[in-house]
Amino acid sequence: MSPPVLCYWDIRGLAQPIRLLLNYTGTEFEDRMMSCGPAPGFDKSCWFDNKFSLGLDFANLPYYIDGEVKITQSNAILRYIARQNDLVGKSDTEKAMVDMMADQSMDFRNGWVRLCYNPDFSNVKDAYLAALPKTLQLFSDFLGTKPWFAGESLTFVDFVMYELMDQHKLLVPDCLKEMENLQKLMDRFEALPKISEFMKSEKFMKAPINNKMAKFGF
Repeated sequence: MSPPVLCYWDIRGLAQPIRLLLNYTGTEFEDRMMSCGPAPGFDKSCWFDNKFSLGLDFANLPYYIDGEVKITQSNAILRYIARQNDLVGKSDTEKAMVDMMADQSMDFRNGWVRLCYNPDFSNVKDAYLAALPKTLQLFSDFLGTKPWFAGESLTFVDFVMYELMDQHKLLVPDCLKEMENLQKLMDRFEALPKISEFMKSEKFMKAPINNKMAKFGF
């Protein structure tokens, strides 16, 4: 049987938490990447010419194909892989916290993406950064003294939040200086043996975080 295929643009973006999760779980997979063209057109025909020929119910990127299972939507992909590897929470309470954090982190990401791709980035950046400490404080308060966001168990939302915090640190390196527990979570995550090994390998993508038309992160 062929290994699963993860397909996305040749950036970190929505796919990086999935790549982290797949490598953490030791899943052999094909990391299929596509490139959009240069400015000003940023041609995406490599995707648009083929998106409806793949048997996807809702053609979108990233997509994940595992045998007969074909999934789009990044959180659905993460949940699918996490369920296979017992990374969705142990108790009903943990599972509820995972579900909530999955949605909350997507809200966080959507605001970040709107900033990074905003043509007026230079003028709207200050307002975003002024609100960032309050946003991060909410996550810090929710984490509290727990080792992971859902509780005692590592779950897929830790992969998502690690990536989001890491991307923010590229713009504001000291954004976690007042949230020691968030920084310690990042340190714990990076120290996981399989994550550490992946991050030191040639497979690990440090940049770009966003696509060519972004105003930050490419």
